[in-house]
Amino acid sequence: MSTQSRRDFLIRSGMGFGGAALSGFLPGGGVISAASAADLAADPLAPKAGNFPAKIKSVIWLHQNGAPSTLDLYDYKPELVKLHGQDVPASFLKGIKTSTQGGVGKLFASNRTWKQYGESGAWFSDLVPNIAQHADKMTFIKSSVTVGATHDISILKLNTGDVSPGRPSLGAWVNYALGSANQDLPSYVVLYNGKSEPTAGSVNWSSGFLPAVYQGTAFRPGPSPILYLQRPELTAANEQRASLDLLKRLNAQGEARYPSDTELKARVRSYELADRMQRAAPEAVDLSKESEDTKDKYGLNDPTTAGYGTTLLRARRLVERGVRFIQVVSGSPENQTEITSWDAHSNLEKNHGLMAKMVDKPIGALLADLKERGLLETTLVVWTSEFGRTSYGQSGNGRDHNPWGYTQWLAGGGLKAGFTYGETDEIGLQVADKDKAVDTYDVHATVLQLLGLDHLKTTFLNNGRSERPTVVYGKVVKDILS
Repeated sequence: MSTQSRRDFLIRSGMGFGGAALSGFLPGGGVISAASAADLAADPLAPKAGNFPAKIKSVIWLHQNGAPSTLDLYDYKPELVKLHGQDVPASFLKGIKTSTQGGVGKLFASNRTWKQYGESGAWFSDLVPNIAQHADKMTFIKSSVTVGATHDISILKLNTGDVSPGRPSLGAWVNYALGSANQDLPSYVVLYNGKSEPTAGSVNWSSGFLPAVYQGTAFRPGPSPILYLQRPELTAANEQRASLDLLKRLNAQGEARYPSDTELKARVRSYELADRMQRAAPEAVDLSKESEDTKDKYGLNDPTTAGYGTTLLRARRLVERGVRFIQVVSGSPENQTEITSWDAHSNLEKNHGLMAKMVDKPIGALLADLKERGLLETTLVVWTSEFGRTSYGQSGNGRDHNPWGYTQWLAGGGLKAGFTYGETDEIGLQVADKDKAVDTYDVHATVLQLLGLDHLKTTFLNNGRSERPTVVYGKVVKDILS
């Protein structure tokens, strides 16, 4: 006797009681027909409609790994300069209940030059002159907060909404809710630069309790980002097709016996996707046909910017080809072993000087490129990190972790461009107005809103519980929407 999951039983029940019960747990709600239920079962990545018209089609999620000090990039604080070297006034520490790793040190103002840009008059330091040229395209959230003060925990929360492994990443939710716009490429791609996979790896692009088919597909750095994509030598196309057909028949028999095994379903689909990707993926990530001018703008001719620039140029090419969610994790420049991320507990000037140089030119090029190609109106670029860094120093010339107040920015369709929401206090330590605090959950809810998804209705039945991307939290930051 074959086993059947409760969810599969409800799907197969179609318009009966099961279909009505299931309807509340599908994106958009409403009663689904037997035909649409069958379609979902047959192709889980078929394109799906959202809850309302979307403002964007794709997301490029730029995770600045290691947590840069946004006090040294975007959040100009003259008062911090005045108080440099002094103890933190007790009034600024009010409400902070958790300690950071190194305790509270002296106030620390780095030696940066600041300037206002664009009609919006947004402040930028001299570390990011290329990004600064796009001030009027950007929407700042300067009242960002999170929980946790360790990288692994806060990175997990940034990507999945929880501090413990097991929940789907935001990209997986998007993949589940909207399906794929290009059946020849993964709908959710992860890009990174540097010599090693990002910290904690695939748990940050996992599908969690969603079916495995919705997890992210990691593309490695280098000329061959997808492992084992090429057809084996001396194997003809018809031989490979015959092998795949045999595997498909055998896996279909297994799927009939174990219909609730989502790993098996994902494996079946991955074989077919890999077959199609042999034709589509090499072209999608091949930069050889890009002009020398484009490569230069992304910094591909400079060892410091080449790796990160390559990931962002590939991200633009993937957006052009309909990939919905591209998660880019910043690594380290080529031939660099001492500085591997933005994590600057000491010698912040050296760390941020190198890391900012690595990302500034490529990100500036990406924003310009998307705009010139008419893609920025349908793409959302999110510059984010696991937390910020303190206004007091550590080890004399570094900064500790700061979950109480930091900056993120977005650019693209559906936003108030050249706009700033919220602010930190006079020394940049905590959010000034708690009513304007923006948590990770709120960013997720806002991204989903722009994609045409209501985060309260984007749900999945897991062990009898209706789960959603923002857990039991989250609100759309409506003030930044156009």
